[in-house]
Amino acid sequence: MSNCLFCKIVAGEIPANVVAQDERFLAFHDINPAAPTHILVIPRTHFANAAEMAATDPVLAGQFLAFATNVAQAQAHGGYRVVFNTGPDGGQTVEHVHAHLLGGRPLHWPPG
Repeated sequence: MSNCLFCKIVAGEIPANVVAQDERFLAFHDINPAAPTHILVIPRTHFANAAEMAATDPVLAGQFLAFATNVAQAQAHGGYRVVFNTGPDGGQTVEHVHAHLLGGRPLHWPPG
């Protein structure tokens, strides 16, 4: 999508501090971190949200979760949280599916 922030990052039009990538996915540091470790993981293919990705390509959705988990285990020592915000009431602000990997400190419940 031409106006999608994350698609522009995938295309190299906007720089990102990349921590991991492969031919399907990209992981980079959030520019407004909510924890000492705050990494965003996105698929290179545009999907509006997690529900759309799971419905359209459930195999890719599973691979996405596996990739995000591998990045989290490598980056967030002592534990981590994987968060998908979906829709406006879920706190989604960029309409490109992405997982927030949070860690580096004790994470409390409920989150918000």
